[in-house]
Amino acid sequence: MTPAMRLLVTRPQPQADEWVARLRTSGIDARALPLIAIGPPADASAVHDTWHALQSHRLLMFVSPAAVEWFFKLRPADAAWPPHCLAATPGPGTARALLEAGHAVGLREAQLCVPPPDAGQFDSEHLWPVLAPLDWKGQRVTIVGGGEGQSVKGRSWLMARLQERGAIVTTLLAYERGPGTWQADDVALARDAMAEPAQHMWLFSSSQAIAYLIDHHLPRWSFAVPAWQAHHALTTHPRIAEQARRMGFGHVEEVRPTLEAVVQARRPGG
Repeated sequence: MTPAMRLLVTRPQPQADEWVARLRTSGIDARALPLIAIGPPADASAVHDTWHALQSHRLLMFVSPAAVEWFFKLRPADAAWPPHCLAATPGPGTARALLEAGHAVGLREAQLCVPPPDAGQFDSEHLWPVLAPLDWKGQRVTIVGGGEGQSVKGRSWLMARLQERGAIVTTLLAYERGPGTWQADDVALARDAMAEPAQHMWLFSSSQAIAYLIDHHLPRWSFAVPAWQAHHALTTHPRIAEQARRMGFGHVEEVRPTLEAVVQARRPGG
């Protein structure tokens, strides 16, 4: 890998800018090129209802920082986090966001369930060993996530494991996502990446981001279909790497979804 390559951070805002700032502090040439836009659900009543029903819950599982952001942003003023209700996340970034958002309303670190720092990956499969020892029979669980329209995408594997153990599992749409609209600076950055693939690397933290890039953003701005074989992708999960390879990216690397791992991968010999 060429250390001088510019890293394109494709996370939604404000996460993209946060990652860029931290990467630049570590000496990485990074630029934000969001491929996903996040917004509130069309109807927030289900979020309000879940807040008022937390007393009857054993666990809320948050799939991403965006799920945390919008669940707490839409919190009714009279709602608080009860001490018996656990909160789970697939990785440390979401856990950090959850503690920051939840501390003021009663959520404490002892209530968090998250894969250990040395977990092989940060996902549902590595969260499950943390949850499996608990008694889930008859316990109420809500998985807080986002999607397009009114359905939550993903986490079906974790839902099945909890249901097998007797939990009553529902999903909650806390935010909606879409491709968003590139601004002039985004289009210019994308054109640079297409013209000079050897000088750019895409950082993908979502398979959906790859789909939006190819199916929405490039056609929307009349880009010629590029020869993806010349492009580089750094991906934060094996399933995302598989998607990038399936789309034709010729140079695909996998890395743990932490800033430290990305920095290490971008350093000489990383």
